[in-house]
This record gives sequence, C-alpha cells and structure tokens, in this order.
Amino acid sequence: MTPAATQRGATRRFRTYVRFVRPFTLLPPVIGMVSGSVTALGALAHRRGAGAAEIAEEIGVLRVLVWMAGGALLAAALNAGSNILNQYTDLAIDRINKPERPLPAGQVSPTETWALIAFFYALALALAAAIRPDGRGHTLWVVALGALLTFAYSLPPVRTKRHGTAANLTIAAARGCLLKVAGWSCIAAVFPDPEPWFLGGVFMLFLFGAAATKDFADMEGDRAAGCMTWPIRYGVRRAAHLVAPFLVLPWLLIPAGCLLPLRGDAPILSGNRPLLIALALALAAYGLYIRRGILRDPAALASTENHPSWTHVYYQMMAAQIGLMAAYLL
Repeated sequence: MTPAATQRGATRRFRTYVRFVRPFTLLPPVIGMVSGSVTALGALAHRRGAGAAEIAEEIGVLRVLVWMAGGALLAAALNAGSNILNQYTDLAIDRINKPERPLPAGQVSPTETWALIAFFYALALALAAAIRPDGRGHTLWVVALGALLTFAYSLPPVRTKRHGTAANLTIAAARGCLLKVAGWSCIAAVFPDPEPWFLGGVFMLFLFGAAATKDFADMEGDRAAGCMTWPIRYGVRRAAHLVAPFLVLPWLLIPAGCLLPLRGDAPILSGNRPLLIALALALAAYGLYIRRGILRDPAALASTENHPSWTHVYYQMMAAQIGLMAAYLL
C-alpha cells in the first residue's frame, strides 16, 4: 500500500471515529460544564461583595482557565465514552432505528469499540483527578458518580434504559444535576454547599421530562428490544402530556431559590436576583411555547425524526446555561 493510500485510509478511519462519538452531542455537556464553573466563580464574587475578575485574580487567572478547560474536556470525553457505550449496548436497537451508524454498519469492530470506551472514560477520570481547587478532590468524586450512572443506564444487569422512568432519572441525574455540580467543583467546593446542588436539581427536573423527547422516534427499535420508554408504556399522547410540565415548572424553582434562606440567613442562590428571576420567567415562557407545539400534534413526535420541538428543547437548555453565567457574572 502506498503512503498516500495509507493516509487516505487513516483519514477515513478518523472520520468514522468522529461519527462514532457523535460530536454534536458533546456541545451541551461542554457548555454545561463551563457554565457550572463560571457560575461558581460568580457565586464566590457575590458572596464576598467583589467582582468575578477580582476572585479570578485571587485564585490565579491561569489556574482558573486551566481548570475550566480541563473541565470542558473531561465533560466531552465522558460524554463521548458514554455515547459509544450506549451504541454498543444498543446495537440491536440501532440496527432497526439507526442502521447507518458505524457499529451496525460494520465500520468499527467490538474490539475498537471497547478500546475507545476505555480511552474516553480513563481520560475523563484522569482530568477530574487533576482538578483540585484548594487541594480538594470533589471533581473526581462527582465525575466518578456520573460515570457509574452512565454504566447503570447502558449495561446489564441494571440497564435502566429498559425502564422509561428509571432511564429518564438516570439521564437527568448524570447530565443535569451532576454536570452542573461537576462544573462548579472545578472552581469551588460542592460539599456541603447547597447552591450547586440546588441549581443541578433544577436541570435534573428539566431533563427528567425532556430526556423522553428522544424516545418518540425510536419506538420501533426500543419496543423490539424490550425498552419500555414513556411513549411505549403510556402511548404517544399521554407521554407528551407527561413531558410538557417539565419544560416549564423546574425553572420556577429559580425565583424560589432567590428567596429561600438555606445558606444561613442568605438565599440559596447568590447570583443577580433580578436577572435570575427574569431568566426563570423567560425560560418558563419558552417552555410554554414548546409545550404548545408538542401537545398540538403529539403523533408528529413519533413520525418525524427531527421534530422542531426537540430543537427548541435543546435551545432552551443552552439558553438556561448561558443565562445562568450572565446572572452570576453581573
């Protein structure tokens, strides 16, 4: 084989691996991790009556940037590993729902698959172990718990994916609550501070319902594999009604967090109160708009691979992450 042919083969292999990790899905956890870190920096500033730049200088600007970059990379690595693991355990489902993916298409071998899984999980845990604000190892503990939840979601004998409510709860805990807390832990302690857990809880409740939106178009393969997702267990219309409240109500906990004195005499949320309340109301209003689109024609969720409501749910989550950064920095 000529060097040029070898290079072309390596390029094709690399592109296959890129498709395998599903790079577009890596963006939400990266943004969520960075948002958690920036929120923590802003919280320290608000609590001390200082600016975020002053706190960053006190900690060390370079150190803050390195921790945040490491957190973003570990979030991407963990999500890449869990994506590949899920594709391996969902091979029978993907042969029906997504036969073009690299594994069911025979473009990667099981050996390659497990090598990639091991690489990405090891990279995520190694990065988490290296991030130690004030010598604490909180990031590693939180990330390790998140990794265990991804195993529980995909791997037998637990495999919560088979049970709709348990599956949604596993996804929401790992990619909602723990993602926000892990981002916070890159800058500040998360034990026993209730603030990052409260914010993580808001995202967890949102994702508990929103995670089910991906199941509507996958009903054929999920049913064949015995995965009782909400659309299969309850039917398309009822499942849509179950999803809808979680697009609106969790955001209304943010104004409550601006008032509840759970950190001594101070409210549990230390960000800019008017901005937090405005953000919550905007997100809830957006959720009502998405809810209307979902409930107007629930059957379309199951018949359209890329339903517009799914895109709006994605935008809503990104708006929440970016909005929190603004509310804590200002």
